[in-house]
Amino acid sequence: MPRRHLKVTAAVDAPLRTALRGLRVELAVPETFPAAVLDEAEQVAQAPRLPDRDATDLPLFSIDPAASQDLDQAMHLSRRPGGGFRVRYAIADVAAFVTPGLALDTEAHRRITTLYFPDRRVPLHPALIGESAASLLPGQARPAVLWTLDLDADGRTVSTDVRRALVRNRTRLDYASAQRHIDAGTAEEPLALLRTVGTLRERLEAERGGISLNVPEQQIIETPAHGPAAGTYALTYRAPLPTDRWNAQISLLTGMAAAELMITRGTGVLRTLPAAPDGAVGRLRRTAKALGIDWPHHVPYAELVRSLDPRQSRHAAFLQECTTLLRGAGYTVFSGGRVPEFPLHAAVAAPYTHCTAPLRRLVDRYTSEVCVAAVAGREPPEWVLADLDALPAKMAEGTRRAGTVERECLDIVEAALLMDRIGEVFDACVVDVKEHEPTAGTVQLTAPAVVARIEGGTEPLPLGERLRVRLRQADPGRAKALFTPA
Repeated sequence: MPRRHLKVTAAVDAPLRTALRGLRVELAVPETFPAAVLDEAEQVAQAPRLPDRDATDLPLFSIDPAASQDLDQAMHLSRRPGGGFRVRYAIADVAAFVTPGLALDTEAHRRITTLYFPDRRVPLHPALIGESAASLLPGQARPAVLWTLDLDADGRTVSTDVRRALVRNRTRLDYASAQRHIDAGTAEEPLALLRTVGTLRERLEAERGGISLNVPEQQIIETPAHGPAAGTYALTYRAPLPTDRWNAQISLLTGMAAAELMITRGTGVLRTLPAAPDGAVGRLRRTAKALGIDWPHHVPYAELVRSLDPRQSRHAAFLQECTTLLRGAGYTVFSGGRVPEFPLHAAVAAPYTHCTAPLRRLVDRYTSEVCVAAVAGREPPEWVLADLDALPAKMAEGTRRAGTVERECLDIVEAALLMDRIGEVFDACVVDVKEHEPTAGTVQLTAPAVVARIEGGTEPLPLGERLRVRLRQADPGRAKALFTPA
């Protein structure tokens, strides 16, 4: 999933869409699936490998963006007799449709992840699989990997089970409708408990020193075609709702439970992240200063982030920059009982793995297989073991590609936002200076929330200080935003 969420509204047209189309051509992003892949998808969609267990009586619900059709997860929450909670979490079983070595599998290994552009997404699987036959769409019986996670009254995991089952999503919600039902007190208990369990898990996250970034979705919109500002762009934020956070906590809970299963079994693949270097945190402190965010030196980073309100534009801009601390995340494979020396994900502050988005990420199909096998007390399938050692490099390739798409899209969006303001002067703060070229670096504008290069001055840039800067160039798809000292 992308660290930054960029979305173009339907009103936006050329030159932004033209630049985004050009980027896809430049990066050789596939526009369609090969005929052999589509043929296989049509065949397996009619005859998936169905599990023996039937759990269609479980009244699952899902929470996703309103327009999404690739529904990876559905859940049911209940209270346990004697106290505590039970989380049932169904994950789309992609392995019911994809046979190792055949066309769908080969294409998934070529694509690795779904790619997100502001105006469209490029999926991991054909729509017939990812948005239909394998998707946990409401009212449809679907093969799934069904997790059962029992929690105590404080939200701590006390037991874990995972096995294949046929499930049916009864109710599809989006974040706004789920939030309305919870806030109004009209939510049935399985949905109402999302706030209870989500809040408990957030409390435990704070206790162990973990941090979840509630990064707002950035939307670029075109101004109406009249008035003095006609034809220009504006950047707005959609702040996450509490249901976004609580829903994410269920996914984190499952990823942590999966990691513990694999560690106990001695075989698996973890999502790992080292602690952020001091220099990266120092850069964030300078960004906080630029945005007028008070960050006393005695306040830890995690505590500061939890105090921010993504509905405030300055806080939203800072949360976007906090994603830079996620750089360095990777996948660590282990087998034969040789658990990695450093198995932690620094942001989660616990062992963790990706297992809840198999419709959009290749590795999740493998982690599900390892966990199902671990609970059953058997070895993972041979195709999993054969591919395991190559997964980190494969996923690193996909992550780099997704990161390139994210960065280039952001450059295009920022250039589109600024293209009619060349020559204007902005308030900014210098957040980075090149070590061997002190007159060049990076500035963060006070408004709009743009981070861009600066060069062309005669004096060394004042690191961490405010500076008036002039926009020298901005042309979406052709020239990234570039500033010079004013």
